[in-house]
Amino acid sequence: MKEELFILKRGNHLALSKLYEDYRSYFMQFAKKFNLDPDTLADIYQDSFIALREHALKGNLDHLKSAIKTYLTSIGKYMIYERLKTSKSKIAYENIAPKQDESVEYKLLEEDELSSEQVALRVHFKKLGKRCQEMLTLFYYRGLTIEEITDSLGYENKNVVKSQKSRCLKSLKDLIKNPL
Repeated sequence: MKEELFILKRGNHLALSKLYEDYRSYFMQFAKKFNLDPDTLADIYQDSFIALREHALKGNLDHLKSAIKTYLTSIGKYMIYERLKTSKSKIAYENIAPKQDESVEYKLLEEDELSSEQVALRVHFKKLGKRCQEMLTLFYYRGLTIEEITDSLGYENKNVVKSQKSRCLKSLKDLIKNPL
């Protein structure tokens, strides 16, 4: 990790290019699951690597506890989320409107359509602390790995995240089983 950090801070063009290529395949493999086109993913990777280098030059990586590759992937993941969020808001009406010859049944999802378990989960989830809500949302809703959560929330190591997630889940289950 020290060698990689040195390359990011003071490396020559050749060393930086090698590091860029070494991390690229790992990132692209990770990013495939987001179903973005390869050119977009390549752009995001390039922006992520530039951000990584800027962080290194500013000294933000001097006390990094995770691998640089993991940190880079975390930067890219948030850039992907931002891209997905903005692209969702720019979907053309023609792409979502039914064609005239299609019969479409519109059905509104109302609160009373939720099962009693879903309602209980929603109510008691809101009673958890912010940190637990964030932890469980990242793991179960966003599908992040323990390692990714470790990096994004700034925990010491993955064992801390595992035990914190376990405590949060236990608290939620206790709230659901024993409401006050």
